[in-house]
This record gives sequence, C-alpha cells and structure tokens, in this order.
Amino acid sequence: MKYLDYKEHREQGTFNFPIAFYHVNFHSPRYHMPYHWHHHYEILRIISGAFHLTLDSNTRSYHEGDVVFITDGMLHGGNPEDNTCIYDCIVFDLQILMKNNHVCSKSIHDIMNHKIIINTLLSKNNSSILPIVDNLTQALSCKHTGYEFMTQGYLYQLLGTVLEEHLYQENIYDMTESRRLDSIKEVLTYISENYNQNISLDMLSKIAGMNSKYFCRYFRSMMERTPIDYLNYYRIECACEMLSTKNISVKEAAISCGFNDESYFIKTFSKYKGITPKQFTKKQF
Repeated sequence: MKYLDYKEHREQGTFNFPIAFYHVNFHSPRYHMPYHWHHHYEILRIISGAFHLTLDSNTRSYHEGDVVFITDGMLHGGNPEDNTCIYDCIVFDLQILMKNNHVCSKSIHDIMNHKIIINTLLSKNNSSILPIVDNLTQALSCKHTGYEFMTQGYLYQLLGTVLEEHLYQENIYDMTESRRLDSIKEVLTYISENYNQNISLDMLSKIAGMNSKYFCRYFRSMMERTPIDYLNYYRIECACEMLSTKNISVKEAAISCGFNDESYFIKTFSKYKGITPKQFTKKQF
C-alpha cells in the first residue's frame, strides 16, 4: 500500500475501534499533507505555528488554538507555514457512535447524510470546544485502561456541544460544484494509482471530462498548482516516503516514481525539497 493516496485506503484504528490519532511535527514523514480524501471524519488541532489548508476549493490559514473539522468525502491537504508548526489529527468513522445508541441516532444520521454541515473552524482559543479536544487527544495518545470509553464519550460531548452552540449550517447543495469536485477526485485517484507511469495533460483532462484549458484553470484554482506541477510534486512526496522507509538507491526511487531520467529526478527533487535526494536520505538515518 502506498504511503500517500488521494483516496486513502488505509485502515484507521481497528475494525472494532475505527479511530486513529496522529501527532505531527517537523520530523514526521507526513508533515506536509498532500491532497487526499476519505470516507472518515477528521479533526485537525493546531498546537503551535500555522497551517495553510485547502478544503475542497477553499483555502485559508489556521493558527495555534484552532480546531478544524473535516467532513467525510472532502478533498483536503496543505502545508505548515514554517517548521514550527505542530498539529494533531484524529481520524474516525462516525458509525462507531451509532452502535446500540438510539437517542443520538437522528442527529448523527443528519451529520452523516450531510443534512447539517458542521462548521469547519470549530474553535478558537476561548471556545468550549478546545478543552474537549484536549481531553480527546490526551485519551488517544496515552491509551490508558478504559481510553476507548473515554474517547467515545468525548466524541459524543464534542457533537453535543456542536449542536448546543449551533456550530453548524443547514446544507445548501450545489450540484455543479459537486460534479466538478468529483471530477478532480477522479483525477487525483488516477494519479495516485498510476504516478509511476507516463501521464499527460490530455489524459488527465479526459478523466476530468473537461477541455485542457478549462481543466488547467479549474485545477490550479483549487490546488494552486498546474496539473503537471502537482503530478511532479506528488511523485516527489512518494519518493520521500520510499527513501525514508526503504533501503533503495536514488535511481531506484526515481524509476519507481515515474522518472526515467535520474538527473531530471534529482533536479525536480531539489526544486520541491530544497535539497538533493542523497542529502534527504542522510537526514533520515
């Protein structure tokens, strides 16, 4: 399984407890977040610094103390604004809160069916949400006996506070924009599954069902990169994962990530990372 997928297929947590926790700092391999999407919900908490995040077609910076709620199916990704940024990610299947619980079922169904959309920015420093998320991350990071009960309890408390303080909006469905986003997701899924192959702009445009000119413009408005620039960026991210987790040569990494020319791979790697592949490898080990 590849480390980075646009549509993530990785298991989050376990079958009986589908909740995963990630504490991310400058030394984490997934410090930069390539664009991806999944059928889970995600809570992003900025501990320090700032994070430049794109959610579907909206981009903004989030800062220390912010709690961001990412709904299922939402295309998201971004980058820390500098190396001081530290953040936590909680990725979970909302279905876990439906088990043997009839009192809360309707509200959870409304969230899962997108009848109500929880606000993206749930918390600033003075919000009642932040202490709940603090408790949630503490339970998931320490994993003391009984943490599974506490984790689910904090998630119920979080959703209850969202409803009590009306931190959500009634959904207004935009069919046209939804179709465009679905087209971009298809393109990103294709890239994640075929990045080691020869991929042209015309191929990506056809997958999106758009002419090349419009596709480039729409893709860049969302990703802040051209399609080919983003393809190369994604390939280099995959190369970083390979070089940091496998005992392979620079040439092998280049070929595995779709570069037939090792010198061009080194040049492209340096463009995105500011160092050569060999320098990157030395820093990892």
